[in-house]
Amino acid sequence: MRFENALAVLATSLALAVSASAPGYAASPKPGSTFRDCKDCPKMVVVPPGTFQMGADRMELMREGERPLGPVHTVTIGYSFAAGAYEVSNKEFGAFIKASGYKPAGSCQVWGGIEVKDGKTWQDPDYGVPTTPQQPVVCVTWNDAKAYTAWLSKKTGKKYRLLSEAEWEYANRAGSKAEWPWGDDAKRICEFANTYDISGRKDPRMTNDGGGAAPAELCDDHQGIASPVGSFKPNAFGLYDMVGNVWEWAEDCSILPYPATVPTDGSPMEVQGPCEKRTNRGGSWRSRLSRQSPAFRGRDPEPTASNIFGFRVARDLK
Repeated sequence: MRFENALAVLATSLALAVSASAPGYAASPKPGSTFRDCKDCPKMVVVPPGTFQMGADRMELMREGERPLGPVHTVTIGYSFAAGAYEVSNKEFGAFIKASGYKPAGSCQVWGGIEVKDGKTWQDPDYGVPTTPQQPVVCVTWNDAKAYTAWLSKKTGKKYRLLSEAEWEYANRAGSKAEWPWGDDAKRICEFANTYDISGRKDPRMTNDGGGAAPAELCDDHQGIASPVGSFKPNAFGLYDMVGNVWEWAEDCSILPYPATVPTDGSPMEVQGPCEKRTNRGGSWRSRLSRQSPAFRGRDPEPTASNIFGFRVARDLK
C-alpha cells in the first residue's frame, strides 16, 4: 500500500513538473520564452516588465494638420505579458473564420485611397497577386481584431487581447533608447522592416501615403507588398515586424496629445461613451519613414479597413 502511495505521489509530482514546463504555463514565465496555446494559435513571446519613456517631443505633418507625438512621459509596466511573435497571419485568421462563421469587413481601402472598395477583403486586398497563408491578414477593422481575440480566448481558456498603446511602444522599443529599436541609423530599416523603399516606389499603384516626401531611396527590402510574417530580423525582445509590414490595431482610444490622465502603468486609455478613433501603430509596407517611428501614433475609426491594417495579439500571463 505504501508502495502504491509512493507511486501516486511520484506520478503527481511528474505531472506537475510537466505542466509547469508546458507551452502556455505562466506561473514563472521566462522573458523571451515562446509558446503556442493550440495548433492554430499565434506563437507568443514573453515580454519582461520594465520602464521606458513613451512618446516624442515633436509634431508630424498630416493631412489634417500637425500631429503631436508627446508629451514624453514615463511608463512602468510592472508585469510580464505575452505578445505575438508575429502579426496575425491569413492562416490564423482563416482558422478563426472557419471555426466561428464570423463575417469580417466586406470592403477595404486600398493603395492609399481613402474610399472603400467593395469586394476587397482580407482574402483579396487588391495586391495584384494572390495572398499567401503566411502574409499578415489585412483589410480587418478594429472590431474584427477584437472578435478574433475574443474567439481565441474562448478557444484556449486564456485571456487574449490587443496590446495597449503603451505595451505596444514598449515592445517595439525593446529596451532601446535610440531613435529606432536597432539604433540611430535609419538606413538599417530594410534589415528589420518591410517599408516603403526602392521596390515600393516602382509600383505605379502607389498614391498618397508612401509617396510624396517618403525617403524611399534609403534602401531596398525587395518587397512591394506585405511580406510573409517574420521575413526580417526580430528586435531585442524576439518580436518580428514591429516596424513596417502592416499597421497594428491596439486597444486604446486615441487622444491627442497624451492627456494628463494617460495611464502610466501599461493599461489602455479608454473614454466613456463612443471612441472617435482607435490606436494603430508601426507603419506599413507603403508608409513613409516617419510613420515607422516607435513613437508615431496612427489613429483611425473602429470600422476602418485598409490593405495596410492588420493586428498583433497579446495574452495575459496571470
